[in-house]
Amino acid sequence: MKKHGHDSVPHGVRLLHDPLRNKGTAFTEVERDALGLRGLLPPHIHTQDEQMARFLAHLRNLADPLEQFVALCSLHDRNEALFFRVVCDNVDEIMPLIYTPTVGLACQRFGHIFQRPRGMFISINDRGRIAEILRNWPLKAGIIVVTDGERILGLGDQGANGMGIPVGKLSLYTACAGVDPAICLPVTLDMGTNNETLLADPYYVGLRRHRVTGPAYDELIDEFITAAREVFPDVIIQFEDFANHNAFRLLERYRNQICTFNDDIQGTASVALAGVFSALRVKGTQLADEKFLFLGAGEAATGIADLIVAAMVAQGIDVNVARQSCWLVDSKGLVVKSREGLAAQKLPYAHEHAQVGDFLSALNALKPTAIIGVAAVGGTFTPEVLHTMADLNERPIVFALSNPTSKAECTAQEAYQGTDGRALFASGSPFLPLDFKGKRMVPRQGNNSYIFPGVGLGAIACGATRITDEMFLAAAQTLAAQVTPADLDQGSLFPPLANTRDVSARIAVAVAEVAYERGLAARSRPEDMMALVQSHVYDPHYPSYA
Repeated sequence: MKKHGHDSVPHGVRLLHDPLRNKGTAFTEVERDALGLRGLLPPHIHTQDEQMARFLAHLRNLADPLEQFVALCSLHDRNEALFFRVVCDNVDEIMPLIYTPTVGLACQRFGHIFQRPRGMFISINDRGRIAEILRNWPLKAGIIVVTDGERILGLGDQGANGMGIPVGKLSLYTACAGVDPAICLPVTLDMGTNNETLLADPYYVGLRRHRVTGPAYDELIDEFITAAREVFPDVIIQFEDFANHNAFRLLERYRNQICTFNDDIQGTASVALAGVFSALRVKGTQLADEKFLFLGAGEAATGIADLIVAAMVAQGIDVNVARQSCWLVDSKGLVVKSREGLAAQKLPYAHEHAQVGDFLSALNALKPTAIIGVAAVGGTFTPEVLHTMADLNERPIVFALSNPTSKAECTAQEAYQGTDGRALFASGSPFLPLDFKGKRMVPRQGNNSYIFPGVGLGAIACGATRITDEMFLAAAQTLAAQVTPADLDQGSLFPPLANTRDVSARIAVAVAEVAYERGLAARSRPEDMMALVQSHVYDPHYPSYA
């Protein structure tokens, strides 16, 4: 387990202002003398456990989730080890506050709750000097999560306010997989915003201009990628919350050049496929027996469909046959072959069929075994949709994956009520356990935090030179294997969030195995892969500086 060591530990006030090493009132008597802290702290020494109890008492006295988010950010800014102890030891309670659904509101209110900067803001005005700017970062970045803020969750263009997403994602890298926070760098590329509300907001933190598009946009992205690789050799770059028209083409442009992935396309696909694997265990069917109808045809939908197809191909099914199992419904209706002007990512799933104008009509025409909602339009899995799925299937698969909660296609309760408790349900936002007809149901969130932290940890551990779809397929299989019969019996298609560190370590091993098998690992292959992974895991318990 990795801890921040003794090298270059600052003294005095500088140490108390260093969130990576600050221990607050937990510094011992010996440390206070050795590190010039005597008199700078109240005399009583509190253990980290006592500090955590005090903070949780304060947090739980705050009624408003946004206030709780601000309190957690403040702790993160002053004492990272304590922050991650709080998150790791209380993951079910804290994750919805530092990520979905609360982070969506935090992004919308970012300028109003802003306290201190975290990460790096690079704007279109910084063209020509991005490498110089990145050198202002005081640490060696090993993983960057970058957004341009154009498609934040299901909320659309949030401009520079979208920084809440990279910060939150990297918090989950550490909390869920133990990636060292010292190597995590959140970046927002401020290309402007077309959100008029933000442009009129006096507290907005970003450029007051409309979005840059075309060659100028691409040139900034290219300069950023080049500069990041120059300043931080071997860094992993995760694209996050880019709009569809940029997300696919940027992934295709860079995926075979650098170690990169897009979590909205590949991470979402992996966690959804893991949920499908769990549902198949309940149904006793194979992937080839299912027909999937997606509400939505963007990054998440086509990413999930692509990985489902890859999984079927790995089972020996012809790719064209596999694609016939996946159908898309977008804002214009069913995606069919005769429709003109389809985006490139939709074409593999544009099948021969009459045009159908809406989701319910497509449902009746195609009779799917699974519906997957990723369109970010709340309430679209109506009672009629759910009743129809229940009429068509003994155990209908119903995944309402849009987030935050306001964008969910249906709630867990609606899914169970609409299918007489027979739905195999997963969601993008968390829903509490509930009793349905005398049975305790524990729906679990199909959260990407089950996947991307372990993928990143595995890539870091082996020195991966590329991150491939095969790695995300291995991650999905590994995640599904952690779901127990007891989980399935209570309607849980995923393991408890409290198990994420163990799950992430197993995923990291699976990812590293693929990297070594495909010649994509820069480090020599170890005898014990799990030991290699664990040697890169950050421990949030305080180290001794005595």
